[in-house]
Amino acid sequence: MSALIEVRSATKVLSDPEPFTLVDGVSLSVEAGQMVAIVGPSGCGKSSLLYLLGLLDRPTRGEVLIDGRQTGGLNDGERTRLRLERIGYVFQFHFLLPELTARANVALPMRRLGRKSGPDIDQAVQALLEKLGVATQGDRRPDRLSGGQRQRVAIARALANDPAILLGDEPTGNLDSVNTRLVIEEFQRLAHIEGRAVVCVTHDEGFAEAADRRIRMLDGRIVDES
Repeated sequence: MSALIEVRSATKVLSDPEPFTLVDGVSLSVEAGQMVAIVGPSGCGKSSLLYLLGLLDRPTRGEVLIDGRQTGGLNDGERTRLRLERIGYVFQFHFLLPELTARANVALPMRRLGRKSGPDIDQAVQALLEKLGVATQGDRRPDRLSGGQRQRVAIARALANDPAILLGDEPTGNLDSVNTRLVIEEFQRLAHIEGRAVVCVTHDEGFAEAADRRIRMLDGRIVDES
């Protein structure tokens, strides 16, 4: 099976005020149907690698491929389009827009991509909210939702354009144990049942143990995989 994500000798160096290497020659591939946890101490380069995988940042050297497509030569508009089409994100802090309802937050990526009409968007949003168990919360703003509900709405938003790739940056870091388990089970379902490539940075041992692959980083490098 071909990789949905492939990183080839990727290095990311910050040069201001002095050169500092965040990611150091990392190579990695992730196939459809895999749930991957990236672990390691704070400051080891986990999130920096995730930003490269998600085309939120560009490597100083090396290459990132999405669906076998090299992304180094894409301009900003092309990268944005590819992210909208193929990649969804879930963060520790949900980053839902506070002035919008849950329903409107989930609809945003669909409206930006522009592939669906208004009624089709409404139908797709409702289906996602039902899938994530928050259909009755659709007309509430984020401040009227519990922490677990907000994160499930954030997952629904990440899935809005049916991405093949789902990336998470500490997606359970702000949740209690019950909601952590619900999110882990949902991510497993998205990988194993729906066939997405799921890659998450985490300090949560339970999340890491539930993943198919655990990749450990230290000082910007991959030092172990299990």
